[in-house]
Amino acid sequence: MHSNRPFTSAVRAVKDSSIIAIGAQYLSLRYTERLVQMGIAPSVGSVGDSCDNALAESIIELYKTELIARRGPWRHCEAVELATLEWVHWYNHRRLFGPLGHVPPAEFEAHYDHQLQESAMAA
Repeated sequence: MHSNRPFTSAVRAVKDSSIIAIGAQYLSLRYTERLVQMGIAPSVGSVGDSCDNALAESIIELYKTELIARRGPWRHCEAVELATLEWVHWYNHRRLFGPLGHVPPAEFEAHYDHQLQESAMAA
């Protein structure tokens, strides 16, 4: 844990592209390891698939704009971690998403799963 470690200098350091590249490679490895642990298959696209990258980049930019820039400066890593958890929960469970009929993604997915179960029982 990074208790009471100032975070503002780390945020400034992230702007350095070499640090971003190193961090991205580390996160990519951690992400892949976690997918394997959970038994989740990677996307069917090639490594570094442009569609996967575009989606990830747009969500990261949205996260940085809506959370990191608006609520900074950050004093501790724990504050960023907690705020990130809150933002992800909002993004999945409370955000109204127009292309899904103005319902949160988690609600849409639950409704979809329910419809699949009903279809399976009817068959």
